[in-house]
Parts: sequence; C-alpha cells; structure tokens
Amino acid sequence: MASLVRVLSHAVNKPYRTKHLDDTAPYINENGYIDFGPDDIENPRNWSMRRRAGITISAVMMVMNATFASSAPSGCFTSVSEHFEISTEVAGLTITVFLLGYCAGPLFFAPLSEFYGRRWIFYISFLLYLVFNFLCAFAPNLGALLVGRFLTGTFVSAPLSNCPGVLADLWNPLERANAMAGFSAMVWIGPALGPVVAGFLELKEDWRWSFYVLLWLGAGTAVVMFTIPETYAPIVLYNKAKRIRKAQIPGYENVKAQVEDSDRTLLAIYKVALTRPWIILLDPISFLCAIYMSVVYTLLYMLFTIYPIVFQEKRGWNSGVGELPLLGTIVGALIGAAIVLVDTRRQQKKIERGERRMEDATPEDRLPLAMIGGVGFSICMFWFAWTSNYNSVPWIVPTIAGCFLTSCMLLLFVAYLNYLVDVYLMFAASAIAANTIVRSACGAAAPLFTNQMFSAMGVGGGGSLIGGVAGLLAFVPFLFYRYGKQIRTKSKFAPTPPQVPKRDVESAPEEKQDKEELSRVPHRESSNETITESGDVE
Repeated sequence: MASLVRVLSHAVNKPYRTKHLDDTAPYINENGYIDFGPDDIENPRNWSMRRRAGITISAVMMVMNATFASSAPSGCFTSVSEHFEISTEVAGLTITVFLLGYCAGPLFFAPLSEFYGRRWIFYISFLLYLVFNFLCAFAPNLGALLVGRFLTGTFVSAPLSNCPGVLADLWNPLERANAMAGFSAMVWIGPALGPVVAGFLELKEDWRWSFYVLLWLGAGTAVVMFTIPETYAPIVLYNKAKRIRKAQIPGYENVKAQVEDSDRTLLAIYKVALTRPWIILLDPISFLCAIYMSVVYTLLYMLFTIYPIVFQEKRGWNSGVGELPLLGTIVGALIGAAIVLVDTRRQQKKIERGERRMEDATPEDRLPLAMIGGVGFSICMFWFAWTSNYNSVPWIVPTIAGCFLTSCMLLLFVAYLNYLVDVYLMFAASAIAANTIVRSACGAAAPLFTNQMFSAMGVGGGGSLIGGVAGLLAFVPFLFYRYGKQIRTKSKFAPTPPQVPKRDVESAPEEKQDKEELSRVPHRESSNETITESGDVE
C-alpha cells in the first residue's frame, strides 16, 4: 500500500520519498534562482536507471497507441466501404483525417506542456483520446466516424509530439540516441500491427472491432500512464521553489525558480509556436530534412495500401493472411533499432577509451546512419517493387525486401531527428515541429492516391518512381556531412560558436529571448534549459 500511495501521491508521482528530500540548504545558481545541485535527487537525469527506463517505456507505450491507431482502419477498408456504402478511397479518409490531427495537435499541446509541464498534458490528452475513440467505435454515420478520427488523432498527437521531450529530460545526448531508437521503432511497429489485427478481425467481425481493440489497448496504457511523473526541469524546479517557500526555510523565504521570473505568457508561447516553425522550415538544413522525411513518411503510409495490392489483389490472399507480410516491417524496425544501439555502444566505448570526448561531437556525427539508410532505402525500394510485380517470385522475397526497407527508413528517421536537435539546439522544438507537420501532411495524402498510382503504373513502375526519388535524395546526408558546418554558420537558427559543447537545451519560449539564449550557449548545463523537443513541436 505504501508503494501505491507513493506512485499516486500529490507529490507528482515522484521516484523518491519525501523524507529523502533535503531542503535545508537549497542550491542557488549564479543567477540567484533555485536549481538542481550536484547529484540532486529531484533532477530527472539523476533518477535510477530502472526508473528512467520505466518512464521511457510508459511514454513509448502511448506512442504505440498513437501509431497503431493511425493505420488500424486500413485493414478493414472493405468493411467500412460496405457498411457506409462508399468507395475504398473515401474509406481511406479515416487515415487521412487522423494524420491531419497529427498536424494540428502538436502546435496546440506542446506549448501547453511548456507552460504546465508534460505530466498533466499526457493525462488530459490521452484520456480525451480514449473518450473520442468511443465516438469512432459507435459512429452512426461516416461523418461522425471522420470527426471522431480527427479528434482522436489530434489528442493522441500530444504523447507522440512530447515523448521525445521526455526522453531529452531523462537522458544525456549519447543515451538519448538509444531512447530515440525505441521511440522510432514504435513509429514503425505501431502502424504495421494495426492493419494485421484489423485484417484478421474483418474475417469474422465488422470494422467496429478494430476500434474496440484501440479502446482496450488504450485503457491498459492509461493505467501505466499514471505512473509517469513530471520530468520537465523548469516545472520540477518551480514545484521545488513553491515547496521551499511554504516551508519558510530561513534565508530562502522568497526563493524563486527562473521560470517564475520570466514574463512569459501562453499568448507569447503560442505566438512563437505558430510562427517560428515556418521560419525555420525555410532554413536549408531544415528544408531538406523535411523533404526527405516527408518522402519516408509518405511511403510508410503507402505501404498499408501497397501490401494489400501485392498480396491480396495480385496473389489472392484473404484480408487476414494478406496483411501478415507487414510483420516483416516490424522485424525490420527492430533490426534498425538494434543498429542504432550498436552504433551508440561503439561511440560510448570510444569515449571510455579516451579516443574522443563527448564535447567534441558535432551534429554531422549523426549522419553516417542516414547515409547507410538513404542508399539502402533506394535499393530496397527497387528490390521490393520488382519482386512484388511478378507472382512467380516467392512471397518471402518481397517480404524480406520490405523488412530491410523499413530498417533503412528507421535509420533515416533516427539520424535526422537527432541531427535536427543537435543543429538547432534551443530552436530544435520549432525545427522538429515544422518537420512533423510537413511529413504528417504528406502521410495524410498517401491513402488518397496510392491505389490510383499503382493501378496506373503497376507495382514495379510505382515502386520504381519512389525508389528513384529516394535515390535522388540519398545525396542529402553526404552533402550535410561534407558542408554541414559551413551551412550552419550561415544560419541564424543554428548556433555554432567555437569550442562550445553541444548540450541539451530548451527552446526559447519568446521571440525576444532569442539573442539572450544565443549568448548563453556556453552555459547549457543549467538544468533550467532542458530541450522541449518534440516530436514535434514547441
């Protein structure tokens, strides 16, 4: 019972006991604000490995709900079409409007998480996602289903967009690569599982059962979600300052957190959140990354239409078995995540042997994985397209091609997310926001044209077009690796001061703070400056 009380207590679900706190001599930083002292038990990065891993898994489970829900209806388009007497293309709107919610949600919820912290945004948004899934499951008409899908996509985008921020709160830059690999794996695994489950359900039940599954999965995840504490450093310090003032510790009766002394308001935060991403989108690095990621994300959601064409229409498999080859993409995502882990471990060993220092790392060090992924993406797309084009080729061959295709896509995803964070530092949230909105919009369009494209061009021709575009874009990581530093020096959003360690930092909440933040880059170790990255937004 004591453990349960600690987990659900008002003291924000903390991974420590109140009696272990020492507020007798609060740590005050050079600016006169309350801060985390050395080995401070309240600093999220000082929590135990087990606790941080548990929080990471809980957050990633919410991401799996988001991505699983995004594609689940694609496995029961036929049932939706028959029930509402519509075409398959119109049924595809259930995917499109959901992904449009991905575009809208981050711009709304991420600024709120900056203002109120991550914990309550998770709680409120995910519970509203569950509520509106009931509207989808019991929709009386197509209009109600589409409204429910847009609202569920909007609300579940909050965990999807703020999860990378939680990872940045908990892990240092090197460890973050591993955590980001798990996050990215769920971005691939969730959408691949959705059609498989829905496809088998369609054999015996109707389309509503795919939403029943979403409700059951979401309910189980919600229980775990309530164990997530507040991890956003400025809010943790704000709560700490309030507690110290209430305790009336002599000499610290008026202590404040830095966030309390800023004149930030929700209006100012939203002004930045709604304008800066579009400005940064035009920056060369941000722009090319957005184009590349849009192609990758579009193909991800095209696969849920391409696989039924290849294995159901061409080979005559039923809606359940015909979705099983998508499981190969799950294996591919796991392979890609394993490659990221191995690469991180290799870099860690170099640091341990003294061959390099973490402070000497540059953003371009993230790009070798993108180089491998970019070349492999194009090769695997041609491999998948032309082995799928002929029924005489055993089914396992295109399935294996899809497996390695997903591995390459995940390497691109992880590499570019980390690259954007390292390049834009305090503006990373805005850069990722722009990237997320653009790629989600492209992914939303995928179900509307994929059938026509592959009917007109054939599987080989349509796949070759995608492979050709991927081949043209494969030069981008090589370009950034060679000229990235020169490009960054010309960008006002990519600070490159000489001999400055690359640290995790928080995106500036107000336009007028930009110059002040740039001048403080050498002091990024302050715990008040944790990156608000996420997924996607600021």
